[in-house]
Amino acid sequence: MTVNETGPTEGFSGNLSHPSCNHDLSCWEQTMDKMYTYFYLLLFVPGLFLNTTALWVLCKHFSKKTKAVIFMINLALADLVHVLSLPLRIYYYFTHSWPFGKGICLLCFYLKYLNMYAAIFFLVCISLQRYRFLLKPFTARRWRRRYDLLISVAVWVFVAVGCLPFILMRSSESGNTNESLPHHSSTPAKPLSMAMCELFGFLLPLVCISYCSIRIAWSLNHSQPQDRSEKRRALRMVLSCSALFLLCFAPYHINFVLYLMVSQRYVVRCATVLAVKQFHPISLCLASMSCCLNPLLYYFLNAEFRMHLRRTSSFTNSILSSLSSPRDCPTQAKLLRMENR
Repeated sequence: MTVNETGPTEGFSGNLSHPSCNHDLSCWEQTMDKMYTYFYLLLFVPGLFLNTTALWVLCKHFSKKTKAVIFMINLALADLVHVLSLPLRIYYYFTHSWPFGKGICLLCFYLKYLNMYAAIFFLVCISLQRYRFLLKPFTARRWRRRYDLLISVAVWVFVAVGCLPFILMRSSESGNTNESLPHHSSTPAKPLSMAMCELFGFLLPLVCISYCSIRIAWSLNHSQPQDRSEKRRALRMVLSCSALFLLCFAPYHINFVLYLMVSQRYVVRCATVLAVKQFHPISLCLASMSCCLNPLLYYFLNAEFRMHLRRTSSFTNSILSSLSSPRDCPTQAKLLRMENR
């Protein structure tokens, strides 16, 4: 059993009509393994630090009135779960062995897509809430935090159920553990499941975030000068969500359509197959990169987050300096004097 990053629709790499395609794909897969190893190593340490810090600040210090804090907590939690699965992936790509069993393999595979789509939907929730509260202020006054909690639970349930086809199809295909052997599955359920995933996991979120950005920008251009400060902040937040969405998730989903066509033999031209196959792991790396970019979103776009993080840093530095400086710690200074006698 292997943890293969090429996704739920793989299986065409060993059964291509042109011999040169097989050779080129084999060389690329070896390069890809090294790329995954180094890329995940680069993601793990900053991803772990940034998301644990973000969760601590968001849970411990944020006021109950802060907009979208519940969605930010859930977004950081989704990113942290993905980061914690990276060491297993690093081990596999570094050693080319998987001693952890089929269940853990499928779990790692599942968590990757769970993180990606949870991140997408919580970015949509943040954008929609900013848009709604800005253009409908009376809604913000009546809004309760428990509503955000209920929405978050609904998002997790929806994403968890929606990602099940990935793991089910992967499990059904894993009987062929030698991935260099010809293997092809063309069940009608696969294209249908992937089309629904593309619709609900990418196209509808893209429409929602784009609509929020356009509406807030339009409102900013037609607002009074005294109202523009809050609207500019909201627009920066929504545009940042849009940029992160397009950078991390759009490449994967655009390539995903082509990848599905290639895997189902709708596209068989060697050059196209190679291009789609080779770009697929790059698009997955971009999607994984969101676990490090999302915490930066909290920092640069939320003044309260920056304030609490700076206070935490100042408090930590004061403790460290008191432990390292004898003048600030009388007991430590006394012990040093006794040792020097």
